Amino acid sequence: MTDVYEHILVPTDGSDPAAAALGHALGLATQNDAILHALFVIDTDKSWLTVSRTEVDDAIRDIGQETSEQVLGEVEAAAADAGAELVTEVLEGTPDERILTSAADDDADLIVMGTHGHSGLQRRLLGSVTERVIRGADVPVMAVSVADEDTA
Repeated sequence: MTDVYEHILVPTDGSDPAAAALGHALGLATQNDAILHALFVIDTDKSWLTVSRTEVDDAIRDIGQETSEQVLGEVEAAAADAGAELVTEVLEGTPDERILTSAADDDADLIVMGTHGHSGLQRRLLGSVTERVIRGADVPVMAVSVADEDTA
């Protein structure tokens, strides 16, 4: 029997929903002997900023780089414990756009993402990276909430 998934992309930001998604992605990767691609996107989309100074750009990159190192270090430890093959990547840009590009570049068969479960006004104001990825993806997207992980 052929493996269902060969490359699984799991975008992460270190949040509880992302950790829940990582748990599901690791399980699928080990079951399918798939390569897990962990992606951290440093959000450099400054559309929400009223200023665009070099200092702001540098601060965003510095904070994002520090956070990505911490988060991906945790992913590496979890993958090692699970015995999963792992590739990590840090990109800059608009998260949903970079996730979709990475999925295409990595030949992902599946994207596994956490969702914060916002609804109503909060969802309309903030939008949803996961929702935008679901709409734009050419491969299946599994949306995992913390509640899903609690029942798994």
